[in-house]
Amino acid sequence: RLQSADPAPPVKTLPNLSDRSGWPEPTADNAKYSYFLVDLLESQESRDPGAIRWDMFGWYGGDVKRIWIKTEGTQSTSRRVGSEQEAQLLYGQLITPFFDAQAGLRYAHRSGPGPNRSRVYAVVGLQGLAPYRYELEPSLFISQQGQISARITATYDFLLTQRLILQPRLEFSAAIQKDREFEIGSGLTDSEIGARLRFEIRREFAPYVGVSWK
Repeated sequence: RLQSADPAPPVKTLPNLSDRSGWPEPTADNAKYSYFLVDLLESQESRDPGAIRWDMFGWYGGDVKRIWIKTEGTQSTSRRVGSEQEAQLLYGQLITPFFDAQAGLRYAHRSGPGPNRSRVYAVVGLQGLAPYRYELEPSLFISQQGQISARITATYDFLLTQRLILQPRLEFSAAIQKDREFEIGSGLTDSEIGARLRFEIRREFAPYVGVSWK
């Protein structure tokens, strides 16, 4: 007696990914956002007269293209001599998932001794998160007189707890040419090594104490 065989199971085929007729429309995400961070705001005391120091930056734009503003400086609390301030206005372009290329202008001002001095620089730099979560900010400056200088800042956050964070900070500056008006020599002109211990009461507000050697 003959028996009919069971029908073969249907062969499963992969979907045709090149056919996008049934795909939903992509989400429109062209919104503009803004961000501002007061990274440092501190009173410094040493053998020299005390000073107020700040380092702040912010940006406005989308995920790829942004306008950046930065300002940092040191203002003596007892005299104007030796105070330094600077501001930068930059255009930023995302070049990797974690780094922005930046270009723009920097204005620097120094008070005394003698007359106040100012400089305008062209700026080219990077800002972002390197592997192992190091925050890096290297910058190259060309002054209106043609002097070339550079600066790199690096920080790293050690999470001792979810709220208590130790942040080592390194900053080095160098120049190719001397700038007598700004009392800058050629070679390594400035270096700072420090550490700051902050407690995040909230993510947006974190008082800290620290020490630095310059």
